[in-house]
Amino acid sequence: MMEVNREVRDRNRPLRVVVSVGERAQIEAMAKECRMSVSAYLRNVGLGFQPNSRFDREAIRNLVSLHADQGRLGGLLKLWLAERKGEGANAREIRSVLQQIESLQMELARIVMTEKKRL
Repeated sequence: MMEVNREVRDRNRPLRVVVSVGERAQIEAMAKECRMSVSAYLRNVGLGFQPNSRFDREAIRNLVSLHADQGRLGGLLKLWLAERKGEGANAREIRSVLQQIESLQMELARIVMTEKKRL
């Protein structure tokens, strides 16, 4: 993770911040989510740098991957439907593709709902 300032820091000059128990837990959780120490997180946020959470990047990668999988499955289904019945794929294969599409839709919904609750 990028830091705003790379100056040598004097460990004998800490900055004291008074927080509640809940605030401390929230700051620690946010720092962990960004894969930063609490000190680095607070320093960077205090200097105007807004770190991205790791979850955001992972969620986006997962959604992109699931979207690509759905596109491929949809393409297979479209190919079968465009062909005459019995050509291109048999009914069992189509049922399998439909089940995979349904599974991917459920996974997408789960990821979206998890993110919605987080916001």
